[in-house]
Amino acid sequence: MEKPTHLIEFETMLLGRHLQLGAPRSRRGGALDRSAYTLLSRIRIEGPMSIGQLSDAFGLDASTLNRQTAAMLRGGLVDRIPDPDGGIARKFRITAAGERALDAERAENISGLDRVMADWSADEVSVFAACLKRLNSDIESLDGRPWPRP
Repeated sequence: MEKPTHLIEFETMLLGRHLQLGAPRSRRGGALDRSAYTLLSRIRIEGPMSIGQLSDAFGLDASTLNRQTAAMLRGGLVDRIPDPDGGIARKFRITAAGERALDAERAENISGLDRVMADWSADEVSVFAACLKRLNSDIESLDGRPWPRP
């Protein structure tokens, strides 16, 4: 008999495959890629962030983040600003276009979840949300990179 953690591993692997619950990318036009969606979500919560701060937050190297933020700059999703706190490093700030794109992507994802969970009771949805939050929080705690929650 498999341990429950074996089943969780398998199901989270499948969940990763289904992260975009809306229409397939080929029909969604300007949908954000996963890295932009995640980076914009973090910048929205934290406010402007430097490459160093993003590196600390995500555990990614600067070259990876430079590629990802360069694509977001080209797409008009972020802009670079002087550090509002007077530091040397320039920071990335979400633009109005970035806010609109993030809101649209999030709305599409929530709509997809609403369709998937249409037959779930409110209690089932609440329990699942609480368990998923706990799983993510425990992972973040072990990793030493807590995700700020609004």
